[in-house]
Amino acid sequence: MSVTPHLLKTTATRLSCSPALTSKSRRLSSSAFAPRTRLRLWPSSNSVSPLTARVLSTLNVAMGDAPDAGMDAVQRRLMFEDECILVDENDSVVGHDTKYNCHSWEKIESGNMLHRAFSVFLFNSKYELLLQQRSGTKVTFPLVGTNTCCSHPLYRESELIEENALGVRNAAQRKLLDELGIPAEDVPVDQFIPLGRMLYKAPSDGKWGEHELDYLLFIVRDVNVNPNPDEAADVKYVNRDELKELLRKADAGEGGLKLSPWFRLVVDNFLFKWWDNVEKGTLKEAADMKTIHKLT
Repeated sequence: MSVTPHLLKTTATRLSCSPALTSKSRRLSSSAFAPRTRLRLWPSSNSVSPLTARVLSTLNVAMGDAPDAGMDAVQRRLMFEDECILVDENDSVVGHDTKYNCHSWEKIESGNMLHRAFSVFLFNSKYELLLQQRSGTKVTFPLVGTNTCCSHPLYRESELIEENALGVRNAAQRKLLDELGIPAEDVPVDQFIPLGRMLYKAPSDGKWGEHELDYLLFIVRDVNVNPNPDEAADVKYVNRDELKELLRKADAGEGGLKLSPWFRLVVDNFLFKWWDNVEKGTLKEAADMKTIHKLT
C-alpha cells in the first residue's frame, strides 16, 4: 500500500506554534482527510481500494490454511524476528516469545501469552490527538483506527529497563519513527509521561488477537509526521468533538468505521479525563503507575 503524494506532502509538514506553520498544521488535520482522499480514513468495505482488497483477500484465504502463508513480507519478518516480553499479571518478566506466538489466539487461550505493550497518545500544541489507521497488511486488526502508535517493547536490553518505564519509553520512541516517521529528536524519551497500565484481551479474527499489559504513554509535542505505509494507512489529528463523532460513527457502524479494542478501552475509561490534564499541563499529577487496571 502506498500513501498518496498529497498525504505525504501534507504529513511531512512541520507542525509549529508560529502563525505561518500553524496553518500548515491545520491542513494536516483537515484537508488530508477531505472526501477525495478519504479512502484511507477507516473506509467502508465498498470503498476499499483494489490493492487493499487484494491484500485482504490474500490474507483471509491464506490464513484459512497456514496463518503465515499470505502475510505481507514485512509483517512476516516482524512476526518471526521480533520477540515480545512475556509478563505475569503483576507485570513481572517471565520470559519472551515471538510476536507470532504472542498474537496467536490459540496460544493466547491455551498458554496465556500475556506480553508487555504500550499505547502512545501524542497531542500537538493545539491539544489535538494524532490518530492513525493501521495498514491493511497488518496481521492483527488491519485498517482499524486507533491512537497514535501501539506496539511492544522488545526483549532487548534497552527496552527491558524497568526504572521509570524507561524501556517502554525507549520502545515508543523507536516505533514512532518506524510507523509514522517521527524523528527521535521530535519525541525525546524524557517527554513521554506514563499515566497508567491496563491488562486486556481481545480477539482480532479468530486466528489472531491481543493479550497485553499495556503502558499508556502521553506526550505533547509538535512533530514531523511521514507515515510508513507498511504500518499506517493514514493519520489524522482530532479535537475532542471530532473524536466523539468518530466514536458515534463506530457505535452506529457508519461507513465501516472500526476502532481498536485497546483504544476504545482507554477512551471509555480514561481519555477525556486525562485530556483535561493535557490542556492544564498537569499530566504528571494524573499518573498512577502502581495500579494495573484489569479491563478484560
